[in-house]
Amino acid sequence: MQISIVIPLLNEHESLKELHDWIVQVMQSNHFLYEIIFIDDGSTDGSWEAISELSRQNEHVKGIRFYKNYGKSQALHAGFKAATGDVVITMDADLQDNPEEIPEMYRMIVQEGHQVVSGWKKKRYDSIIAKNIPSKLFNWAARKTSGVRLHDFNCGLKAFNSDVVKNIEVHGEMHRYIPVLAKNAGFSKITEKVVQHQARKYGSTKFGAERFINGFLDLITIWFVSKFGRRPMHLFGALGVLMFFVGLCFSVYLGVDKLYVNKTGRLITQRPQFFIALTAMIMGTQLFLAGFIGEIMVRSRKNDTRYNISDKINL
Repeated sequence: MQISIVIPLLNEHESLKELHDWIVQVMQSNHFLYEIIFIDDGSTDGSWEAISELSRQNEHVKGIRFYKNYGKSQALHAGFKAATGDVVITMDADLQDNPEEIPEMYRMIVQEGHQVVSGWKKKRYDSIIAKNIPSKLFNWAARKTSGVRLHDFNCGLKAFNSDVVKNIEVHGEMHRYIPVLAKNAGFSKITEKVVQHQARKYGSTKFGAERFINGFLDLITIWFVSKFGRRPMHLFGALGVLMFFVGLCFSVYLGVDKLYVNKTGRLITQRPQFFIALTAMIMGTQLFLAGFIGEIMVRSRKNDTRYNISDKINL
């Protein structure tokens, strides 16, 4: 059994040598066959040169370099595509993920039969206000929305059966929700493991307010895709019919009232119920059409996993 360790990175050249040596020590002490795949997501600090040097020292090191920064999801997609191991491990390159956790996560996949093992950084060394509190809110919302009972969706340290990574599409900003994508693809044996979290040693965090906001927007997206991605008409069509029915009821009421009750009253167009009926029927029609167009798009969509690779090592 071989382990593929997929490491996306952006401007982490200071930590790469230390991370590499740490991983190699763990792999050799456990007699694992392994490959380390670094994905340079458009670094500008010499990270690719560091990866190239490591590949010359260690034949198990492989590298993929993007022309520019496409995002962590695209980097993971490229790494998953290149991985050849029976078990695939993902981890960050900033030394905050501990390679010593890999053997136990590997055992949970191979011996216990789990398909996804997600790390849980129960004790964190991040800023409480900047990361810890937002992370707790985000994880609570993710559990409630997705139905996947994990404490830490955003932990970079995860282990997967190779079948999982070969049968899911990580695109956009969906790297946080790989366990949810796995569940939606039919891989239900998902668990978590408490892992040791390290304080950042080099560089600065890439986390900011923008990523926090994007995380919740992505959560809404994946909730919609999970429930209605393959049948958008079930949502938009139902809402459209409901709105149209409300408008129709107001129209019938106005018609009956004008014909039989208040024949000499105000014109229908001067009554507020007329505008409620008109608005509801227009919105209903638009929602129904949105569902219809969504159904057409589902049947003709292409994967949003576009990225351009400028160089490769040992691949």
